[in-house]
Amino acid sequence: MTRLPLLAPFLFLSLLLAGCASEPAPVSQAGASSATSTKPLPKALKPHKPADMKSRIVRFLPRGVADKPGWANDVVTSLTSQGLTVNDHNVCSVLAVAEQEATYQADPVVPNLGKIAWKEINARAGKLLIPEFMVRTALSIKSPTGKSYAERIDRLRTEREMSEIFEDMIGEVPMGKRLFGNMNPVRTGGPMQVSVAFAEANARGYPYPIKESIRHEVFTRRGGVWFGTRHIFGYEADYPDTLYRFADFNAGWYASRNAAFQAAVSRLSGKRLALDGDLIRYDSDNPGQTELAVHTLAGRLKMSKQAIHQSLKLGDSRDFAHSALYHRVFTLADQQAGKRLPRAILPGIELKSPKITRNLTTAWFAKRVDEREQRCVRQMASIR
Repeated sequence: MTRLPLLAPFLFLSLLLAGCASEPAPVSQAGASSATSTKPLPKALKPHKPADMKSRIVRFLPRGVADKPGWANDVVTSLTSQGLTVNDHNVCSVLAVAEQEATYQADPVVPNLGKIAWKEINARAGKLLIPEFMVRTALSIKSPTGKSYAERIDRLRTEREMSEIFEDMIGEVPMGKRLFGNMNPVRTGGPMQVSVAFAEANARGYPYPIKESIRHEVFTRRGGVWFGTRHIFGYEADYPDTLYRFADFNAGWYASRNAAFQAAVSRLSGKRLALDGDLIRYDSDNPGQTELAVHTLAGRLKMSKQAIHQSLKLGDSRDFAHSALYHRVFTLADQQAGKRLPRAILPGIELKSPKITRNLTTAWFAKRVDEREQRCVRQMASIR
Protein backbone atom coordinates (compact mmCIF):
# COMPACT_ATOMS: atom_id res chain seq x y z
CA MET A 1 0.00 0.00 0.00
CA THR A 2 1.48 3.33 -1.01
CA ARG A 3 1.84 6.10 1.59
CA LEU A 4 1.55 8.95 -0.91
CA PRO A 5 -2.20 9.65 -0.34
CA LEU A 6 -1.51 10.20 3.34
CA LEU A 7 0.92 12.95 2.43
CA ALA A 8 -1.58 14.99 0.42
CA PRO A 9 -2.98 16.88 3.45
CA PHE A 10 0.51 18.05 4.26
CA LEU A 11 0.63 19.66 0.86
CA PHE A 12 -2.57 21.55 1.64
CA LEU A 13 -1.03 22.82 4.85
CA SER A 14 2.02 24.01 2.94
CA LEU A 15 -0.09 26.65 1.22
CA LEU A 16 -1.36 28.20 4.44
CA LEU A 17 -0.67 31.60 5.88
CA ALA A 18 1.30 32.89 2.92
CA GLY A 19 2.52 36.35 3.77
CA CYS A 20 1.45 39.28 1.64
CA ALA A 21 4.81 41.00 1.53
CA SER A 22 6.36 41.68 -1.85
CA GLU A 23 9.85 40.49 -2.68
CA PRO A 24 12.10 43.58 -2.87
CA ALA A 25 15.27 43.99 -4.88
CA PRO A 26 18.69 43.29 -3.33
CA VAL A 27 19.74 45.99 -0.91
CA SER A 28 21.83 48.99 -1.85
CA GLN A 29 24.74 49.69 0.45
CA ALA A 30 24.05 53.42 0.34
CA GLY A 31 21.08 53.43 2.69
CA ALA A 32 18.65 56.33 2.85
CA SER A 33 19.48 59.26 0.62
CA SER A 34 20.04 62.70 2.07
CA ALA A 35 20.92 66.13 0.74
CA THR A 36 23.77 68.30 1.99
CA SER A 37 22.58 71.51 3.67
CA THR A 38 24.11 74.34 5.68
CA LYS A 39 20.91 74.78 7.70
CA PRO A 40 20.88 73.45 11.26
CA LEU A 41 19.52 69.93 11.46
CA PRO A 42 16.02 69.53 12.89
CA LYS A 43 16.18 68.15 16.42
CA ALA A 44 14.92 64.72 15.32
CA LEU A 45 17.82 64.39 12.84
CA LYS A 46 20.63 65.34 15.22
CA PRO A 47 22.88 62.37 15.91
CA HIS A 48 23.23 60.92 19.41
CA LYS A 49 25.93 58.79 20.95
CA PRO A 50 24.85 55.14 20.84
CA ALA A 51 25.07 54.77 24.62
CA ASP A 52 22.92 57.87 25.17
CA MET A 53 20.35 56.69 22.64
CA LYS A 54 20.10 53.27 24.26
CA SER A 55 19.31 54.93 27.57
CA ARG A 56 16.64 57.11 25.95
CA ILE A 57 15.04 54.12 24.18
CA VAL A 58 14.79 52.25 27.48
CA ARG A 59 12.95 55.21 29.00
CA PHE A 60 10.72 55.58 25.94
CA LEU A 61 9.51 51.98 25.63
CA PRO A 62 6.10 51.33 27.24
CA ARG A 63 5.60 49.46 30.46
CA GLY A 64 5.33 45.75 29.96
CA VAL A 65 7.93 45.53 27.20
CA ALA A 66 10.24 42.68 28.11
CA ASP A 67 14.01 43.30 28.18
CA LYS A 68 14.04 47.00 27.30
CA PRO A 69 17.88 47.18 27.32
CA GLY A 70 17.92 44.31 24.83
CA TRP A 71 15.52 46.17 22.54
CA ALA A 72 17.60 49.33 22.82
CA ASN A 73 20.80 47.48 21.97
CA ASP A 74 19.26 45.71 18.99
CA VAL A 75 17.80 48.92 17.52
CA VAL A 76 21.03 50.92 17.89
CA THR A 77 23.14 48.02 16.56
CA SER A 78 20.86 47.70 13.53
CA LEU A 79 21.45 51.37 12.68
CA THR A 80 25.19 51.56 13.36
CA SER A 81 25.99 48.29 11.56
CA GLN A 82 24.14 49.53 8.47
CA GLY A 83 25.87 52.89 8.40
CA LEU A 84 22.74 54.83 9.42
CA THR A 85 22.68 57.83 11.73
CA VAL A 86 21.60 57.15 15.30
CA ASN A 87 19.02 59.90 15.66
CA ASP A 88 15.45 60.19 16.92
CA HIS A 89 13.93 59.98 13.45
CA ASN A 90 15.67 56.76 12.44
CA VAL A 91 15.18 55.12 15.83
CA CYS A 92 11.51 56.06 15.89
CA SER A 93 10.99 54.75 12.36
CA VAL A 94 12.22 51.33 13.46
CA LEU A 95 10.28 51.38 16.72
CA ALA A 96 7.09 52.51 14.98
CA VAL A 97 7.11 49.52 12.65
CA ALA A 98 7.92 47.14 15.52
CA GLU A 99 5.03 48.57 17.54
CA GLN A 100 2.60 48.42 14.62
CA GLU A 101 3.53 44.91 13.56
CA ALA A 102 3.99 43.13 16.87
CA THR A 103 3.66 45.58 19.82
CA TYR A 104 7.33 45.01 20.67
CA GLN A 105 7.09 41.21 20.80
CA ALA A 106 9.90 39.19 19.28
CA ASP A 107 7.61 36.29 18.38
CA PRO A 108 4.05 37.67 18.48
CA VAL A 109 1.08 35.45 19.18
CA VAL A 110 -1.42 35.14 16.33
CA PRO A 111 -4.93 34.68 17.77
CA ASN A 112 -6.68 31.46 16.74
CA LEU A 113 -3.74 30.38 14.60
CA GLY A 114 -4.57 26.68 15.03
CA LYS A 115 -8.19 27.22 14.03
CA ILE A 116 -7.11 29.25 11.02
CA ALA A 117 -4.78 26.44 9.97
CA TRP A 118 -7.43 23.73 10.29
CA LYS A 119 -10.03 25.81 8.48
CA GLU A 120 -7.72 26.25 5.52
CA ILE A 121 -6.62 22.61 5.53
CA ASN A 122 -10.20 21.31 5.56
CA ALA A 123 -11.33 23.81 2.94
CA ARG A 124 -8.60 22.66 0.58
CA ALA A 125 -9.27 19.00 1.39
CA GLY A 126 -12.98 19.55 0.71
CA LYS A 127 -12.27 20.77 -2.80
CA LEU A 128 -10.61 17.42 -3.45
CA LEU A 129 -13.45 15.51 -1.73
CA ILE A 130 -11.18 14.34 1.09
CA PRO A 131 -13.17 14.00 4.36
CA GLU A 132 -11.96 15.88 7.43
CA PHE A 133 -11.47 12.67 9.43
CA MET A 134 -9.01 11.43 6.80
CA VAL A 135 -7.07 14.67 7.09
CA ARG A 136 -6.89 14.29 10.88
CA THR A 137 -5.79 10.69 10.48
CA ALA A 138 -3.05 11.64 8.05
CA LEU A 139 -1.76 14.31 10.42
CA SER A 140 -1.82 12.05 13.46
CA ILE A 141 1.64 10.61 12.80
CA LYS A 142 4.21 11.51 15.43
CA SER A 143 6.55 14.44 14.82
CA PRO A 144 10.15 14.82 16.14
CA THR A 145 8.86 16.59 19.29
CA GLY A 146 6.98 13.46 20.35
CA LYS A 147 3.61 15.04 19.62
CA SER A 148 1.64 14.42 16.45
CA TYR A 149 1.49 17.09 13.80
CA ALA A 150 -2.24 17.41 14.52
CA GLU A 151 -1.57 18.12 18.20
CA ARG A 152 1.02 20.73 17.37
CA ILE A 153 -1.30 22.44 14.90
CA ASP A 154 -4.06 22.48 17.54
CA ARG A 155 -1.73 24.31 19.91
CA LEU A 156 -0.21 26.75 17.43
CA ARG A 157 0.36 30.20 18.88
CA THR A 158 3.06 31.88 16.79
CA GLU A 159 4.44 31.90 13.27
CA ARG A 160 7.76 30.61 14.58
CA GLU A 161 5.99 27.48 15.84
CA MET A 162 4.27 27.09 12.48
CA SER A 163 7.57 27.45 10.68
CA GLU A 164 9.16 24.81 12.91
CA ILE A 165 6.34 22.36 12.18
CA PHE A 166 7.03 22.64 8.49
CA GLU A 167 10.77 22.33 8.93
CA ASP A 168 10.08 19.08 10.75
CA MET A 169 7.73 17.83 8.04
CA ILE A 170 10.19 18.72 5.31
CA GLY A 171 12.92 16.84 7.15
CA GLU A 172 10.94 13.88 8.51
CA VAL A 173 7.99 13.08 6.26
CA PRO A 174 8.89 10.58 3.50
CA MET A 175 9.82 12.47 0.32
CA GLY A 176 9.29 15.67 2.32
CA LYS A 177 11.92 17.75 0.58
CA ARG A 178 10.68 16.72 -2.84
CA LEU A 179 7.08 17.45 -1.92
CA PHE A 180 7.53 20.69 0.01
CA GLY A 181 10.78 22.18 -1.23
CA ASN A 182 10.76 25.80 0.00
CA MET A 183 7.01 25.86 0.50
CA ASN A 184 7.15 26.69 4.19
CA PRO A 185 3.94 28.73 4.50
CA VAL A 186 5.35 31.12 7.09
CA ARG A 187 6.87 33.76 4.87
CA THR A 188 7.05 36.61 7.38
CA GLY A 189 7.85 36.69 11.06
CA GLY A 190 9.57 38.27 14.02
CA PRO A 191 9.06 41.63 15.73
CA MET A 192 8.82 43.55 12.45
CA GLN A 193 7.14 40.85 10.34
CA VAL A 194 9.95 40.78 7.80
CA SER A 195 9.76 38.55 4.74
CA VAL A 196 12.06 35.54 5.14
CA ALA A 197 12.86 35.72 1.42
CA PHE A 198 13.86 39.37 1.82
CA ALA A 199 16.15 38.52 4.73
CA GLU A 200 17.78 35.67 2.85
CA ALA A 201 18.44 37.96 -0.13
CA ASN A 202 19.75 40.83 2.01
CA ALA A 203 21.86 39.17 4.68
CA ARG A 204 25.14 40.77 3.64
CA GLY A 205 26.57 42.67 6.59
CA TYR A 206 24.47 40.87 9.18
CA PRO A 207 26.50 41.46 12.35
CA TYR A 208 25.46 38.46 14.42
CA PRO A 209 26.57 34.82 14.21
CA ILE A 210 23.99 32.76 12.33
CA LYS A 211 23.26 29.86 14.65
CA GLU A 212 21.04 27.80 12.34
CA SER A 213 19.68 29.75 9.38
CA ILE A 214 18.60 33.22 8.27
CA ARG A 215 14.99 32.01 8.61
CA HIS A 216 15.61 31.31 12.30
CA GLU A 217 17.29 34.69 12.74
CA VAL A 218 14.20 36.48 11.41
CA PHE A 219 12.19 35.05 14.32
CA THR A 220 14.61 36.45 16.89
CA ARG A 221 14.42 40.02 18.17
CA ARG A 222 17.90 40.94 17.03
CA GLY A 223 17.43 39.47 13.57
CA GLY A 224 13.92 40.76 13.08
CA VAL A 225 14.97 44.30 14.05
CA TRP A 226 18.09 44.22 11.87
CA PHE A 227 16.30 43.02 8.75
CA GLY A 228 13.36 45.31 9.46
CA THR A 229 15.74 48.27 9.59
CA ARG A 230 17.26 47.20 6.30
CA HIS A 231 13.80 46.97 4.76
CA ILE A 232 12.99 50.55 5.81
CA PHE A 233 16.29 52.23 4.91
CA GLY A 234 18.29 49.82 2.76
CA TYR A 235 17.54 51.41 -0.61
CA GLU A 236 17.91 54.82 -2.24
CA ALA A 237 14.63 56.62 -2.84
CA ASP A 238 14.06 60.33 -3.28
CA TYR A 239 10.89 60.46 -1.19
CA PRO A 240 9.61 63.70 0.36
CA ASP A 241 8.54 61.88 3.52
CA THR A 242 9.25 58.64 5.38
CA LEU A 243 5.53 57.86 5.01
CA TYR A 244 6.35 56.38 1.61
CA ARG A 245 9.09 54.18 3.02
CA PHE A 246 6.51 52.80 5.44
CA ALA A 247 4.23 52.05 2.49
CA ASP A 248 7.12 50.35 0.70
CA PHE A 249 7.81 48.33 3.83
CA ASN A 250 4.37 46.82 3.37
CA ALA A 251 4.13 46.72 -0.42
CA GLY A 252 7.74 46.30 -1.59
CA TRP A 253 10.61 48.64 -2.37
CA TYR A 254 9.69 51.50 -4.73
CA ALA A 255 5.96 50.67 -4.66
CA SER A 256 5.13 54.31 -3.81
CA ARG A 257 7.27 55.66 -6.65
CA ASN A 258 5.83 53.15 -9.09
CA ALA A 259 2.26 53.88 -8.01
CA ALA A 260 2.84 57.55 -8.84
CA PHE A 261 4.16 56.52 -12.26
CA GLN A 262 1.04 54.38 -12.80
CA ALA A 263 -1.13 57.37 -11.88
CA ALA A 264 0.67 59.49 -14.49
CA VAL A 265 0.23 56.77 -17.13
CA SER A 266 -3.45 56.48 -16.25
CA ARG A 267 -3.90 60.24 -16.63
CA LEU A 268 -2.21 60.28 -20.04
CA SER A 269 -3.77 57.13 -21.47
CA GLY A 270 -7.25 57.43 -20.00
CA LYS A 271 -6.90 53.82 -18.82
CA ARG A 272 -7.91 52.99 -15.29
CA LEU A 273 -5.05 51.21 -13.53
CA ALA A 274 -4.57 49.53 -10.19
CA LEU A 275 -2.01 51.76 -8.46
CA ASP A 276 -0.24 48.81 -6.86
CA GLY A 277 3.37 49.53 -7.83
CA ASP A 278 3.70 46.45 -10.08
CA LEU A 279 4.82 47.72 -13.47
CA ILE A 280 5.08 44.31 -15.16
CA ARG A 281 3.57 40.89 -14.62
CA TYR A 282 5.73 38.50 -12.66
CA ASP A 283 3.54 35.47 -13.31
CA SER A 284 3.56 35.65 -17.10
CA ASP A 285 5.53 36.91 -20.09
CA ASN A 286 2.41 38.68 -21.34
CA PRO A 287 2.13 42.43 -20.74
CA GLY A 288 0.06 43.55 -17.77
CA GLN A 289 -2.43 46.40 -17.65
CA THR A 290 0.21 49.03 -16.87
CA GLU A 291 2.42 47.94 -19.75
CA LEU A 292 -0.54 47.83 -22.14
CA ALA A 293 -1.50 51.35 -21.09
CA VAL A 294 2.04 52.57 -21.76
CA HIS A 295 1.91 50.91 -25.20
CA THR A 296 -0.93 53.29 -26.14
CA LEU A 297 1.50 56.16 -25.48
CA ALA A 298 4.39 54.68 -27.48
CA GLY A 299 4.08 57.21 -30.30
CA ARG A 300 4.04 60.21 -27.96
CA LEU A 301 6.93 58.74 -25.98
CA LYS A 302 8.89 57.90 -29.13
CA MET A 303 9.69 54.46 -27.72
CA SER A 304 9.21 50.93 -29.04
CA LYS A 305 7.28 48.31 -27.12
CA GLN A 306 10.53 46.46 -26.51
CA ALA A 307 12.19 49.58 -25.09
CA ILE A 308 9.14 50.20 -22.90
CA HIS A 309 9.29 46.67 -21.55
CA GLN A 310 12.99 46.90 -20.80
CA SER A 311 12.42 50.11 -18.86
CA LEU A 312 9.48 48.71 -16.90
CA LYS A 313 11.62 45.74 -15.86
CA LEU A 314 13.68 48.25 -13.84
CA GLY A 315 10.66 48.92 -11.62
CA ASP A 316 12.10 47.17 -8.59
CA SER A 317 15.30 49.24 -8.63
CA ARG A 318 16.37 52.86 -8.27
CA ASP A 319 17.40 52.87 -11.95
CA PHE A 320 13.81 53.14 -13.15
CA ALA A 321 13.63 56.75 -11.93
CA HIS A 322 16.58 57.54 -14.26
CA SER A 323 15.10 55.83 -17.31
CA ALA A 324 13.93 57.65 -20.43
CA LEU A 325 10.45 56.14 -20.02
CA TYR A 326 10.03 57.53 -16.50
CA HIS A 327 11.13 61.04 -17.50
CA ARG A 328 9.12 61.15 -20.72
CA VAL A 329 5.91 59.97 -19.03
CA PHE A 330 6.19 62.56 -16.27
CA THR A 331 7.15 65.33 -18.70
CA LEU A 332 3.97 64.70 -20.69
CA ALA A 333 1.82 64.23 -17.58
CA ASP A 334 3.12 67.42 -15.95
CA GLN A 335 2.44 69.38 -19.14
CA GLN A 336 -1.08 68.00 -19.35
CA ALA A 337 -1.80 68.75 -15.69
CA GLY A 338 -0.18 72.17 -15.81
CA LYS A 339 1.81 71.38 -12.69
CA ARG A 340 4.40 68.98 -11.33
CA LEU A 341 2.65 65.78 -10.34
CA PRO A 342 3.72 63.85 -7.24
CA ARG A 343 6.56 61.38 -7.74
CA ALA A 344 5.33 59.24 -4.84
CA ILE A 345 1.81 58.27 -3.76
CA LEU A 346 0.49 55.64 -1.38
CA PRO A 347 -0.18 52.40 -3.27
CA GLY A 348 -3.79 51.26 -3.45
CA ILE A 349 -3.33 47.71 -2.20
CA GLU A 350 -5.80 45.76 -0.07
CA LEU A 351 -4.02 43.53 2.42
CA LYS A 352 -4.86 39.83 2.16
CA SER A 353 -3.92 37.15 4.69
CA PRO A 354 -5.69 34.49 6.78
CA LYS A 355 -4.48 36.48 9.80
CA ILE A 356 -6.31 39.65 8.69
CA THR A 357 -10.01 39.86 9.54
CA ARG A 358 -10.62 43.53 8.61
CA ASN A 359 -10.50 45.52 5.39
CA LEU A 360 -6.99 46.96 5.57
CA THR A 361 -4.82 48.63 2.96
CA THR A 362 -1.20 49.59 2.46
CA ALA A 363 -2.21 53.24 2.86
CA TRP A 364 -3.80 52.45 6.22
CA PHE A 365 -0.63 50.66 7.34
CA ALA A 366 1.67 53.49 6.24
CA LYS A 367 -0.40 56.18 7.92
CA ARG A 368 -0.63 54.21 11.18
CA VAL A 369 3.14 53.70 11.29
CA ASP A 370 3.74 57.35 10.38
CA GLU A 371 1.52 58.48 13.27
CA ARG A 372 3.46 56.24 15.65
CA GLU A 373 6.78 57.53 14.35
CA GLN A 374 5.76 61.17 14.83
CA ARG A 375 4.45 60.49 18.33
CA CYS A 376 7.71 58.70 19.18
CA VAL A 377 9.77 61.67 17.94
CA ARG A 378 7.76 64.07 20.10
CA GLN A 379 8.21 61.89 23.17
CA MET A 380 11.89 61.34 22.50
CA ALA A 381 12.40 65.10 22.39
CA SER A 382 11.31 65.33 26.02
CA ILE A 383 13.74 62.62 27.16
CA ARG A 384 17.16 63.90 28.15
